[in-house]
Amino acid sequence: MAMEFIDTTPMNGQKMLVLSLGTGTAKDKGRYNAATASKWGLLDWVFNDGATPLIDIFQDASSDLVDYHVTTVFKAFHSEKNYPRIQNLQNLVQIGEKLLNKRVSRVNLETGKFVEVVDAGTNREALTGFAELLSAEKKLKVAN
Repeated sequence: MAMEFIDTTPMNGQKMLVLSLGTGTAKDKGRYNAATASKWGLLDWVFNDGATPLIDIFQDASSDLVDYHVTTVFKAFHSEKNYPRIQNLQNLVQIGEKLLNKRVSRVNLETGKFVEVVDAGTNREALTGFAELLSAEKKLKVAN
């Protein structure tokens, strides 16, 4: 019988770096609301006016839960700057510059909506800082 040891050393959240790129569109589209959906029948949930509400809701929920969880973890480690999230990469060439010049935003854990982060700068500045962190980490690994 082999013995397995579990490393119980606490994780250092300051060493984690995660760049989150959302491939969908902004989640607050306002396509669905409770008043309208309460009147839907079974087929309306599957296909409604050219949309697929049930599939959209499940896909959004999956993405939202991951973002909420990761945001909570980084907030607990006081390392929110190590988790930049850029949402909506459709038509990247056309909107890339606009996204880079926008202010950094994060999900508000109470409302679930993205809000600008005070004193966090632009996405361009956040990505530059993130790249510098990654470069410094790579240099440390190569040196050791």
